[in-house]
Amino acid sequence: MKLNESRAILGVWLIVGVMASQLSARELPDFTKLVEDYAPAVVNISTTAKQTDTTKDKRIYRDIPGLPEDSPFHDFFRHFFDNDQYEFFEDRPSTSLGSGFIIESDGYIISNNHVIDDAQEIIVRLTDRREFIAELVGADKRSDIALLKVDATDLPTVKLGTSSNLKVGEWVLAIGSPFGFEHSVTAGIVSAKGRSLPNDNYVPFIQTDVAINPGNSGGPLFNLDGEVIGVNSQIYSRTGGFMGLSFAIPVDVMENVVDQLKANGKVSRGWLGVLIQDVTRDLAKSFSMEKPQGALIAKVLPDSPAAAADFQVGDIIINFDGKHVERSADLPPIVGSTKVGSTVATTVIRQGIEVTFDVTIAELPSEDDIKLATTNQGGKSAANKRLGLSVIGLDDDVRDKLDILKGGVLVRRVVKQGPAYD
Repeated sequence: MKLNESRAILGVWLIVGVMASQLSARELPDFTKLVEDYAPAVVNISTTAKQTDTTKDKRIYRDIPGLPEDSPFHDFFRHFFDNDQYEFFEDRPSTSLGSGFIIESDGYIISNNHVIDDAQEIIVRLTDRREFIAELVGADKRSDIALLKVDATDLPTVKLGTSSNLKVGEWVLAIGSPFGFEHSVTAGIVSAKGRSLPNDNYVPFIQTDVAINPGNSGGPLFNLDGEVIGVNSQIYSRTGGFMGLSFAIPVDVMENVVDQLKANGKVSRGWLGVLIQDVTRDLAKSFSMEKPQGALIAKVLPDSPAAAADFQVGDIIINFDGKHVERSADLPPIVGSTKVGSTVATTVIRQGIEVTFDVTIAELPSEDDIKLATTNQGGKSAANKRLGLSVIGLDDDVRDKLDILKGGVLVRRVVKQGPAYD
């Protein structure tokens, strides 16, 4: 009797163990079908960069470290080598490797702008070893998206999804050519959404822990449904290699850019014309806010939509065109995606009171024009750099709020180890 009971108990435990292992196996994603279906639509991209250095002296100077440009040894090398040998010192066109993916069967391909930037020739290689010379339809530096076209038909394509309903913790997969190893597959999860990176204010990046290395740039990021939800663009690294922080351009941003490149050959973005910063806990307290939120206006650029709508320094933008602004990094992508010429409602906190303005959005100027407008402040910029701090002026409303009578500026940021930090 006891033997039978023991056998029964053992049998139950075996069944439970098998069921548990099967359940665990089902919870782990199987990417094999996804890769079989869509890997053929992922391409390898190689480019030849334009040759810029043309003088022989500069070629020698570059290839002989430490040799001054005016050194008499240049004459020695010129006389020592005959013409054929001397060609050893000439500039060789540099090459770069990247990835891309086919979005239309008639040859439209997506990649990164930095993969094809300044390329003299763009070569696209498919999984079946066919190669094509690609034409650059258009590229957008601010989003790092490039649209290519090859002369072919009936090509395999990917399926585009949406990044709007992407969830943190969701499984994702990348296919690309890291270090030239074509069609390598790596997987991971979404670590965060809406990441803002330096010099990339108009892209709310998807952060993942998918292993991305040089050569993956421009390749697709898939969800478990086999839909492209991002374009792999860059990594954060102190070594030049993968460190667990990878960033992809949301597919919704990519599609908007591609539509404009096809229609106009360029990308237009909305522009408000303000310099903004985060609302810190101390600033929120000084403005009598319950919690830090929104984008604090540090400067209103002249002749901008914000200036025309009477935005003021010290206003805190908390809502733009019906979209909540939690942090300052949230605002540029929202404004940038707004149609040029449209009039939208913007809510700000001014002196503790919510005020709503209608502002007509203009087209984002060139980077050079914006830089000129933001730095045209006389000698103040140089002085601030010497002190190691960043300041903004105070209008009457802000002075009243902070109980400041006359003079003075508001310190926005202090550079660590600078003179002002001490």
